[in-house]
Amino acid sequence: MDFSVAMCVYHKDDAQFFMEAINSITTHQTVKPSEIVIVVDGPIQGELEQTVSRLEAQRNLFTIIRLPKNVGHAGARQAGLNSTKHNLVAIMDADDISLPTRFEEQLKAYEVHPEAAVIGGQIEEFIGNIDNVVGSRIVPCNDSDIKSYLKARCPMNLVTVMFRKDYIEAAGGYQEWFCEEDYYLWIRLAQHSYTFSNLPKTLVKVRVGSEMYSRRGGWKYFKSEARLQHYMLKNGIISLPRYAYNVVGRFAVQVAMPNKLRGFIFQKLFRK
Repeated sequence: MDFSVAMCVYHKDDAQFFMEAINSITTHQTVKPSEIVIVVDGPIQGELEQTVSRLEAQRNLFTIIRLPKNVGHAGARQAGLNSTKHNLVAIMDADDISLPTRFEEQLKAYEVHPEAAVIGGQIEEFIGNIDNVVGSRIVPCNDSDIKSYLKARCPMNLVTVMFRKDYIEAAGGYQEWFCEEDYYLWIRLAQHSYTFSNLPKTLVKVRVGSEMYSRRGGWKYFKSEARLQHYMLKNGIISLPRYAYNVVGRFAVQVAMPNKLRGFIFQKLFRK
């Protein structure tokens, strides 16, 4: 079964980490992609540019899309999606590690559930060495549980997903929504009554910084999440009590809490 991989890279990405991510979806995979589309989101230089140029020469596998300026997450993701040749598209980030059987297992899942709009899985987060796992994000696996979870939190781990391009396009594709583009996409897929699935095992190891959890706060971040909750309320996805609960909880964690306490809360309550 043919499938594409879409990934983005920008000037702050590390060339070595990027190459490790590439190797994890090529050399180290039991089933290799038919094509890899890499969107270069704005100018890059130095070792990162050299690495991308080497890949660009391998035209049998890699398609490089160079954007003249940085357009951000949604625009870059959509540019990659527009350039893929196949209907099944896997998402990959520029510094994460896909486990060797990731694509094999997702393709097998699509053979069983060809109706699924998106099939994802679990992630483990690491700092430095890939074996230094500091947390994991566990999401529900079946469609009804995913759609219930969606009313409270983002139900998919974006960097693990493989989806049907035609369904994504029918739902409007990637659209700008500060820090919440993927959550917004899943909400719109649910509005189209499409089917979700997550595999119960870890598919991707995600590289994180020691301050990642602490940074998930501030007024701009909160306002973006609050607007998304209002979108769900307005469209009948959540009730008024659930809306109030979600917004108050996010305000407490993202605005009222000091950074160190926020990091502790994320690690203890939102990660395993």
